[in-house]
Amino acid sequence: MSSLAPKAKPDAGLAPLLLTVVELIRQLMEAQVIRRMDSGELNDADLDRAADSLRQLEAQVIRLCDVFEIDPADLNIDLGEVGTLLPKNGGYYPGERSTSPTILELLDRLLNTGVVLEGNVDLGLAQIDLIHAKLQLVLTAKPI
Repeated sequence: MSSLAPKAKPDAGLAPLLLTVVELIRQLMEAQVIRRMDSGELNDADLDRAADSLRQLEAQVIRLCDVFEIDPADLNIDLGEVGTLLPKNGGYYPGERSTSPTILELLDRLLNTGVVLEGNVDLGLAQIDLIHAKLQLVLTAKPI
C-alpha cells in the first residue's frame, strides 16, 4: 500500500510535506553539484561552499524532523507502482542508470537535459472559471 504523506505526530500540520519537498530539492541540488564536480565546472572553493551548504541544510532537515517527531526515512514517500520519491539508502549517483529509478532520479535527468512545459490552467468553482493561466516553463540546470 502506498503512503502519500510522511508519518508524523498528529499536530505536525504541513511540516512533514514541506520537509519532504525541502529534502527532494536538497537532493536535487546535491545531484547537480555532483554533476558539475564530475564535469570540472566547480573549483575547489565553490565545491567546498556547496558541500558545506548541503550539509547545513541536511542538518536543518534532520533537526526539524526531530522537532516534529518525524523519522527522516519517512520523508521518502512510497508512490506505489511509480516507486519512491527518493532513493533508498542513498543509492543514487547522478548519471548512472538504475533498474527502478525514483522521482528524484527522473527529475535530475530532466534538469540535466532540460525540458519545456506548456499548459493552460483554469481554476473555478460552481462551474464558473475564475482564474485562467497560460504557463510556459523551461526547466534546466544549465544557464539559459
